[in-house]
Amino acid sequence: MSLLEREIHEQPMVLSRLLDLTRGTVESLAAAMRERDVRYIVIAARGTSDNAGVYAKYLFAAHNGLPVALTTPVLFTLYHQPPRLRDALVLGISQSGQSPDIVEVIREARRQSSLTAAITNDPSSPLAQAAEFVLDLHAGPEKAVAATKTYTASLTMLALLSAILGKDEERIAQLVQLPDAVAQTLEMTEDVIQQRVERYRYMEDCVVIGRGYNYATAFEIALKVKELTYVVAEAYSSADFMHGPMALIEPGFPVLVVAPDGVPFSNLLAFLKQLRERAAEILVISDRSEALEVARTAMPLPAHVPEWLSPVTAAVPGQLLALHLALAKDLDPDAPRGLTKVTVTK
Repeated sequence: MSLLEREIHEQPMVLSRLLDLTRGTVESLAAAMRERDVRYIVIAARGTSDNAGVYAKYLFAAHNGLPVALTTPVLFTLYHQPPRLRDALVLGISQSGQSPDIVEVIREARRQSSLTAAITNDPSSPLAQAAEFVLDLHAGPEKAVAATKTYTASLTMLALLSAILGKDEERIAQLVQLPDAVAQTLEMTEDVIQQRVERYRYMEDCVVIGRGYNYATAFEIALKVKELTYVVAEAYSSADFMHGPMALIEPGFPVLVVAPDGVPFSNLLAFLKQLRERAAEILVISDRSEALEVARTAMPLPAHVPEWLSPVTAAVPGQLLALHLALAKDLDPDAPRGLTKVTVTK
């Protein structure tokens, strides 16, 4: 078993541990947000962590009424022209906590007296040292280059903060069920993907589609496919895809659609039917039979996960697809070319 495969399968345990160990710290941060009357959230992140930030844009706006912006670290480092951050929670997300540009955003926020927090898997990292509050992912060492368990843990940490900030006991109870849902997803999808993945061994490009909360999932799956299999995978919302990129679709063109039950489902189902009319090669991640029936390759999800948490489970089939496609291509999933575990940017 590769390091990557082992870490993918560790996710239920990681999420359970996170929910057990971090509630007190998250409650303290939520209390500080109320006391400081935080009006919006600014997130500094790169790569996989940036995709977690995209999820946060939907999560905190929908459930807490807080706008979320993804910051532009280059303004803080190379241009030395940071924006004003008054009344914001400035949140750094980084599994390693090592990247100087993300750390500098947090340091500048402290200089401006803004509330700061770090979501990281290393509580002794420079990012953690720079922030007032440290939300430790408790994921254990992540040795594979491609982040998997720290991504779903970051999503879960954001979800926990949102639910506690909103004093929403129903959503907190739903979170407690999440580790079991991830375990079910692994059981439901891995054999299907292993059986089907050879079909895509010679795939050179594809698009990944999501909408709403799972817009983030589209970007995360596309990233995993690119870094592990070297396939040119581009992410879009279904709405954006209709504004031009739909011209890409020809018979056999691969399109992976993330379409769990939720508000956007009817729109995504209509989109899937358009893809079928164009004879696209359709892959679907969903808990709805209507969507799975349209697919050439169907990757089922557990049916009881609420939409706001579905990006955690929906990411898992994408991780497994990237892993097993890399193996089908005789690539080493633990050593993608040109990449290292910690990427330092300024």
